[in-house]
Amino acid sequence: MTKTLLLAGFAGLMATTAMAETVGVSMALFDDNFLTVLRNGMEEYAGTLEGVELQVEDAQNDVAKQLDQINNFIAQGVDAIIVNPVDTSATQAMSDAAEAAGVPLVYVNRQPINVDSLPDNQAFVASNEVESGTLETQEVCRLLAEQGKTEANIYIIMGELSNQAAVQRTQDIKDVMESGECGVTLNILDEQTSNWRRDEAQNLMTNWLSTGEPFDAVVANNDESAIGAIQALKAAGVAMEDVVVGGIDATQDALAAMQAGELDVTVFQDAAGQGKGALDAALALARGEEVEQKVYVPFQLVTPANIDQFLTSN
Repeated sequence: MTKTLLLAGFAGLMATTAMAETVGVSMALFDDNFLTVLRNGMEEYAGTLEGVELQVEDAQNDVAKQLDQINNFIAQGVDAIIVNPVDTSATQAMSDAAEAAGVPLVYVNRQPINVDSLPDNQAFVASNEVESGTLETQEVCRLLAEQGKTEANIYIIMGELSNQAAVQRTQDIKDVMESGECGVTLNILDEQTSNWRRDEAQNLMTNWLSTGEPFDAVVANNDESAIGAIQALKAAGVAMEDVVVGGIDATQDALAAMQAGELDVTVFQDAAGQGKGALDAALALARGEEVEQKVYVPFQLVTPANIDQFLTSN
C-alpha cells in the first residue's frame, strides 16, 4: 500500500508525518543476482515512502544466523519483519518467534513450509512456482518438437534441495512430462543440484560432458545454473544451436545470453515486484489492516521473440 498523505486537515497531516515505521529485512544471501534485484527493488520502493525505514541484513545462507536476525529485530521493536528464507523447511520457528512477540512477518520469494498455517498477521509474497518450471518445460518441449524430435535426452540442474522453489520447479518438469502435453518423449539422463550457483553448474555440466552421453537439452531451475551449463558447453566446443538450454528468472545476464543465441528460454520472475509487494504487505499488517496471506506475482515466459519486453525489467 503506497503511503499517501491526504490533506484532510493540519492536525491529521502532522499526525501522519510524525509516524515512522521500521521494517526489518532478513535476506537469505546478498551474493545472489536475483535476490540482489529483489532487495534493491524493495529499498528503492521504500525510498519513495515517507517515514518508512528498512533495516536490511544478510543471513549469509545460515539458518541460525537468520533466526538470530529475526529475534534481534523483535528485540529492537521493529514494526514488521520481511524474511527471504535460507531454508524453507525451517520457517516454523521464525513464525513462532514473531507471533509470540506480536510482530507482523512477511515471507518473500521463497515459500515457507508452514505457508498454509500462517498466523493472521503473517503473509507470503512470491510467484507461483507451479507456473515457473511448467512454462520453461513447455517451451523446451516446443523447441525440441520444432527440431523434429519425437524423443530427447535431457539433464536437469536443480537449485538448493532445501528450497521449496527448487523442489517445485523440478517437479514441474516431471509433471509436464507425465501430462502427455510435451509432444516429445523426454528421458532424464541425470538430475543434480548446483545450489543455484553458476560455478557449480559449470562443473556439473563439465562432468556430464565427460561421459560422452548424447543429450538434447539442459533444463535448469534458475538462470545462473543455465549460464554455468552454457559456459561448460562452449568450453567443450559444443555448438549452442545443437542443444536447448532453459532457465528461470530472466536476469540481465540471462537476457544477454539469450541475445547471444546461447539461452533458448527463461521465465521472468518479477523480483522488484515481489519486493514491493512484500513491503506493502508488511506495512499493511503493521497498521492492523487485512491482507491476502498468499500474494502471487505472475511468471511470464521469455523467448527471443519477446525478449525486448523484459530487457529493463530485472
